[in-house]
Amino acid sequence: MVILIVQLAYSLQLQTNQIIYIQLCSKVNILPDYLRAKYFLYTGLISNNMAEKVFDLLDEMEIKPNSFTLAILFKACAELANDRAIKIGRKLLDEMPENYRNNVVVLNSAMHMLMKFGDIQSAERIFRSNKKKDIITYNAIIKGYVGNEMFERALDLFEQININFDSVTYTVVFNACAGLANDRAMKIGKELLAKMPENYRDNNIISNSAIDMLMKFDDVESAERMFRSIKAKGTNIYGALMNGYNLN
Repeated sequence: MVILIVQLAYSLQLQTNQIIYIQLCSKVNILPDYLRAKYFLYTGLISNNMAEKVFDLLDEMEIKPNSFTLAILFKACAELANDRAIKIGRKLLDEMPENYRNNVVVLNSAMHMLMKFGDIQSAERIFRSNKKKDIITYNAIIKGYVGNEMFERALDLFEQININFDSVTYTVVFNACAGLANDRAMKIGKELLAKMPENYRDNNIISNSAIDMLMKFDDVESAERMFRSIKAKGTNIYGALMNGYNLN
């Protein structure tokens, strides 16, 4: 019967009656870690739709904080970012096993969470302690600076990066430049755009940020040129251009 419950929960892809099945599994304490993590990921925890309910189930499910589960829960706390989420997130971080404090995935998620809480100092402390910084580490803290309107700090950190950028790097730095929109931001933003790999130019998320940045620079001509060069335009691309026209 226990095996049947687990198989049924998995076969349904955790999309229907998921709470009932997971609760049944947790009561017999046989839910595998990967399935618990998948449950948190797909039950709306990240999108906030069921965050409060899942937090209610945390203690009942007696979850051992493996690294994957911690990373997901930190992200969930970041997305919700209310008093309860802040309390849970800080508790998870304080009680995190020492051997996870060198896990770059967990630390990146924790930094993102702290930035969403507005706790810049704690996020920076984790950043400095991280001995295995990857581009996701830099992206997380730059995005946090942008979210907290600390655009100069975002660009300061960007200029320290000595590893290859990914698509998120371009997006968050363009956002920082758009938020600042001074001479320094214009120089950094336009140089970065000129060096951007060709295959990123059809990425609607990056292009949206680039067009928004150019419009904030009052460079309507460059924004229109970029708009015309995009082969598969999403609605957000049209929105970025129209918003720019309203600004100018």
